[in-house]
Amino acid sequence: MGNILNKKNSSPSSSTKMPVPSENQAEVVLVGCGAPNRGMGWWHAVQMLKGQVPHAKLRHVVEPWFLGPGAQGPGGPEFAKFAQDAEASHGVSFHKSLSDLPPVSESAKRLALISGRTVDNPRLMTEAIAAGCTTVYLEKPGAPSVAELEAMKKEAAEKNVTVLMGYNKNVCKYVSKTREFASKIDDGHVTFVSNNTYKPTAESLGECFERNAEGMLKNMAIHELALLVSFYDVTVDNIESVIADKEFSSMQTLAGPSGKEWTDFDKIKFTIKTKNGKSVTVQADRCGGDVSYATVTNSSGEELFRYNMPDEEDKAHVKELEKEYPEAMPYFFSQDPDYITVKERVSAFCATGEEPKGIATLDVACETLKVAEYLVPVLQEQLK
Repeated sequence: MGNILNKKNSSPSSSTKMPVPSENQAEVVLVGCGAPNRGMGWWHAVQMLKGQVPHAKLRHVVEPWFLGPGAQGPGGPEFAKFAQDAEASHGVSFHKSLSDLPPVSESAKRLALISGRTVDNPRLMTEAIAAGCTTVYLEKPGAPSVAELEAMKKEAAEKNVTVLMGYNKNVCKYVSKTREFASKIDDGHVTFVSNNTYKPTAESLGECFERNAEGMLKNMAIHELALLVSFYDVTVDNIESVIADKEFSSMQTLAGPSGKEWTDFDKIKFTIKTKNGKSVTVQADRCGGDVSYATVTNSSGEELFRYNMPDEEDKAHVKELEKEYPEAMPYFFSQDPDYITVKERVSAFCATGEEPKGIATLDVACETLKVAEYLVPVLQEQLK
């Protein structure tokens, strides 16, 4: 495994320059790296180590699984190699827990980027605050339930810590372009379409259902719900109607790798109308492919505008990343610029106080999760 993984607080070799943040950089603690080519945390680390997030300096990685019971299992050796390279080339320190972090220096502004299991987020946020983090970046949906997210919001406020959300589609080009077009026409109806690349088999979807046990609306489609909350006045109290597209939608009960059965949507499409007259549609398909997009249609259903993610410009970038990381998850590449944008704005806020424009707050996250919890039984009932 290499010595780095056998030490509680690994120290880089004397020849490695410690990654000391400048006065305009946040000292980043990545919590939950995951396996190379698979874990979203690993991709966050890659972007920061390549210098693509100017206001962020990755200083520490906290990885309980691969520095603990998962060290010898699938992904363990690959993680060990990544850790050794990151330590040797960039001076990054690796730790089993947040409690192992050294005290934050007086001049540093420490940012926790939490990219682990949703169920662990409440505890990890508490530990990050105790470790001196003044800003916390949480991956969606933030917590398993509204009650837990509300408690986290209260704790953060009491400790004067700002928590921002990794809802990257809030800053996506295809979203801003679509909203801009729709704002210029009368009666334009927007549909947000989210696709993923799972195989349409019981084995593939069963593994997906088990790994994302919170369900599609709290996982894959939560980004679209955040858009609805952020830009279309959608709240539980403001929803007038929800209509599922029964012809498109599908709900299945499938066994996961453990043998336990899970019921979830493998694809869903629905339209929400609000009490103040807004209407918007969401479509999500686990097996829909690697292109997500948004459309604007007129009152007759005629498509007036469509913008894809990735667009033609981004496709060239995707091809470059595919060559560089041939075994990595495809969705890393199509959303690569947006992940950078979100991290940069959160890091700039932590380091300099600059307003994190377009970045979802815990308030948005709470309302988004409330909408998800409201929609699940409503849509399940309509699809029976």
